[in-house]
Amino acid sequence: MLKITNAEFITSAASKEQFIKTDKPVIAVCGKSNVGKSSFINMLANRKKLAKVSKDPGRTRLVNYFDYGEFILADLPGYGFARVSKTEKQKWARLLDDFFSEKESIAHVFALADIRHDPTADDRQMVDYLYYHLVPFTVIATKADKLSKAQQANGVTKIAAVYKCGKDNVIATSAQTRQGLEQVLEVIEKVLLHGEKDA
Repeated sequence: MLKITNAEFITSAASKEQFIKTDKPVIAVCGKSNVGKSSFINMLANRKKLAKVSKDPGRTRLVNYFDYGEFILADLPGYGFARVSKTEKQKWARLLDDFFSEKESIAHVFALADIRHDPTADDRQMVDYLYYHLVPFTVIATKADKLSKAQQANGVTKIAAVYKCGKDNVIATSAQTRQGLEQVLEVIEKVLLHGEKDA
């Protein structure tokens, strides 16, 4: 099993000129504001404060890069936050567009969705975007500790139906209990292995 022992923050990018160039596989994390991206990144790193967890949605307005040893993790700006100006939203959209325009350098995407709710229009748009650009992704259903096992199964089924993907492509996770971490690490291991085969 893949072990991540020494994840470090590298830099933030506000434009495509600042995107980092690396030989390591890049795995991106995307999701709407307040879905638990920072908590997920910290769970993966086995560190509490690698990514800053904010009570105010919409704080990630840049692409934040972290070095996880065998791969680079790119934390993308959260989308769908209402209390943000139209100009700011357009800036985020442009940044995401620029990021995915270099899709050859993106090994995989973790698309986060709150397991307690149906995916929003913004969530669906993001996943449609990944399908359209043929970017491989896994859905991470966050905050699973808030539901019973039966409710979790129901949440996973619903998300898979909305995204038109198999239930095995949706992993129920909880940053509080570390549920789903092993499955996520297995996905990363396969991505890294696949990258080595292509090399």
